[in-house]
Amino acid sequence: MIQINQRKSRDFQEFESLDDVLNILKSQFTNRKLYVKYAIDKTEIIINEYCDDGTVMLVTDPNYKNDGTTIIIYGLSDKYVEIDLDVIEERGPGYFHCSVKNARKALRGRRDLRFKVAPDDVVATNFRISRHTIDVAGFNIPTSIKVVLEQFQSQNSKMSDVVRLDVFKPDDRDRLLVYLKKTGKTLWVSTVGDPESYRAINEDFVDMHELYGEDITGVIKRYVERGYKSILAVPIIYITESSSSVPFAYIQLISKSKNFTLDDVLELKDHSFKLIDRIRDANTHLIPMHQRVIDISRGGAKLKINDKNLQKYIIRSKGFIFDLVFKLQAPITIFGEVKVSFTDDEGNLYVGVDFEGNSSRKDEMKRYYSILKPMETDYKAKLLKTMKNTRKETKPPPMQ
Repeated sequence: MIQINQRKSRDFQEFESLDDVLNILKSQFTNRKLYVKYAIDKTEIIINEYCDDGTVMLVTDPNYKNDGTTIIIYGLSDKYVEIDLDVIEERGPGYFHCSVKNARKALRGRRDLRFKVAPDDVVATNFRISRHTIDVAGFNIPTSIKVVLEQFQSQNSKMSDVVRLDVFKPDDRDRLLVYLKKTGKTLWVSTVGDPESYRAINEDFVDMHELYGEDITGVIKRYVERGYKSILAVPIIYITESSSSVPFAYIQLISKSKNFTLDDVLELKDHSFKLIDRIRDANTHLIPMHQRVIDISRGGAKLKINDKNLQKYIIRSKGFIFDLVFKLQAPITIFGEVKVSFTDDEGNLYVGVDFEGNSSRKDEMKRYYSILKPMETDYKAKLLKTMKNTRKETKPPPMQ
C-alpha cells in the first residue's frame, strides 16, 4: 500500500457545492487531461459518464490498482484542481463508479511547466543530508556537535585570559546574550574603562549604549571591578541547507592584559567560520548514489529513491542538498525542500522537492535554467502535436 506524507500543502479554495465541481469538470476538462494523484506512474483518467444522481464513471489504465476507498484526481486548467472521489464500486479493471466527496482549486496558478525526463537525460546524486537538525526554539544541540565545540574550546584555550564557548539557552536572561542571539551581531569593547568603546563602529556591531541605556554606567563599573581590559564576543551562526541562519552559540574572549584591535575581531570571526565548517562536516551525511529523476520543472522535481540508506535519512529530512547531472553537463548543486513523499509496494521512496529560493548558489540556478529551457521547448512542441492529433481524431465526420 502506498504511504503518503504531505509535507508542504498548497493554498486551496474549496468548491462550495457538488454542482460547482461537476460544472468545472464538464466545462474545463472535457478536452483536458485528468490524472490520478499519487499513482507511481503518471496515470490518466477519463470521466466516461456523468450519472443523473451526480455520481461519475471513471475509466483509467486497467493495470491501475486502487489500495483504498478513495481516488484523488487532479488536472490543470487556469488553476490546479484536485477532486476527492469515494469509490462506490469497482466494475472492472480500471473502471470505477464514484461519488464526489469534495474538491478544491489552488489559489495561485502552477509556477512552472513540469515534464517527464528519461533516465539518461538527468540523474540526482551526491546527496548531502544533515544527520541532526539544530532545534532553534529549544536549542537542543546534538552530542556530536557539542563534542566539536568542546574540542574547539580546548584547542583554543590560550587565545585570551578567558575563553568562553557556550550554547545560547532558551531561558537566557543576560541582556547581551539575548541580543547576540537575536541579531547575530559582534561585541567589541576595545577599552573597558572608556565609555566611547561601548559604541558600535557600524551596524554589524553591538551598540552597548543603545542596549543598556542608563544602565551602561553600571555595566562599565562591573567590568572594571572584575579587572577586564577588553572584551570580544562573536555569535556562531550555523547556515542550514535551506540557507537560513541559526545563531546557536557564541565565542567570548576577555582580556585582562591587552586591548583587542579590529584585527583581533577579524581573527575571531575567522575562527568562528572554521568552527562552522567543522560542525557542518560532523553533521552532514554524504551519499553519492545515483537516483532517478521522474519529472522536473524550473521550480522542482520528483525523485525516485531506491537506496535504502538514503531513504532512511530523507524520510525524516525537511530538505537536502544534491547534484543534478544532465547528460554531457557538469553537476548543478541545488537544495530541495521536501514537499511530499510516498512509498510504493516495492519499497521505493518518491520525493517531491521544491527548488525555489533555496539554491546554494544563484549562478547554479541560472545554469540550470539554461539547460532546462531547450528541454521545455521540445516538450511543448510534442505536447502541441499530441493535442492537434487528438482534435483530428475526435473531429466529427462531414455531413453527407
